Amino acid sequence: MNTLALVFVSIVIFLHIFFLVLEMFLWDTPYGRRVFGTKQAFAKESKAMAANQGLYNGFLAVGLIWGLILGIEGFAITVFFLCCVIMAGVFGGITVNKRIFFFQAVPAILGLVFLFLAQS
Repeated sequence: MNTLALVFVSIVIFLHIFFLVLEMFLWDTPYGRRVFGTKQAFAKESKAMAANQGLYNGFLAVGLIWGLILGIEGFAITVFFLCCVIMAGVFGGITVNKRIFFFQAVPAILGLVFLFLAQS
């Protein structure tokens, strides 16, 4: 794996760990509400749903870590989890907020591109 692929996959991993922390632990705090632009009542009512989303973001991060640990043998695993992140980012960008596409999908797309370039 080349350096750029490793950098972008690592960025995606760290973003999803950050999303996990935000959604599972900080959702109804002033910081979490500011990040997501939510009101206190909504944050309180949706806290369990947000924690569930955070858990899924953690699964994406762990899958990418798994792929990186395996090195070249983890190529398919890394591709699969990057594609999952891209699909989630595209869907979130369409259905929730366009910023999601740029924060979630774009780094994963770049990681996928550099991952494939490293294989050629």
